[in-house]
Amino acid sequence: MIDRAQVTHVARLARLELSETEIESLTGELSGILDHVERIAALDLEGTPPTTHVVELENVLRPDEPRPSLPRDVALASAPEPRDGAFAVPSPQA
Repeated sequence: MIDRAQVTHVARLARLELSETEIESLTGELSGILDHVERIAALDLEGTPPTTHVVELENVLRPDEPRPSLPRDVALASAPEPRDGAFAVPSPQA
């Protein structure tokens, strides 16, 4: 359980200015979160393997294999100002 003084203390440390309504709301919300953490901590997890992800992830990327690309003249056909066979862009220092 967290009380109003702890919420205002944490808000002051975080340099947050909270309204009275926000303090009351956060007091309840943070208490709920801490209660939930206490319930999780009380579970018997002996023999439960550590989990890094809730669902198993698969690599969804295709293998990086070279393949023919768009011909240069076709790619540059819609460029506003192609220069020396490349895209011309404004200098970041300009």
